[in-house]
Amino acid sequence: QVQLVESGGGLVQAGGSLRLTCSASGRTVSNYAMGWFRQAPGKEREFVAVISRNGGYTYHVDSVKGQFTISRDNAKNTVLLQMSSLKPEDTAVYYCAAGNNPAITDPTAYPYWGQGTQVTVSS
Repeated sequence: QVQLVESGGGLVQAGGSLRLTCSASGRTVSNYAMGWFRQAPGKEREFVAVISRNGGYTYHVDSVKGQFTISRDNAKNTVLLQMSSLKPEDTAVYYCAAGNNPAITDPTAYPYWGQGTQVTVSS
């Protein structure tokens, strides 16, 4: 198993930037495709981005393309989500998750989850 812990969330003004970090322990993160998801109040958890085991494949949901970038450092056992030009509608709890197939964006396909980190964007 792998244990995941997110960090880097906080309060930021619209147009600002944040970098989220997902730190893994237990089994190394290189064994998994890694995804970022988010959940806003009253809404379902939604896919944000995914990266393959070696980082050679990434996919971002259309709403964040050009704004967010997922990356990973397997040597440090971390996955990052660089977020820029943040908007109030990006406000949510952001989760990282580990799975087996980077082609899948359904959160139910990811067996391992962190506890989430709150991102709040003020207007």
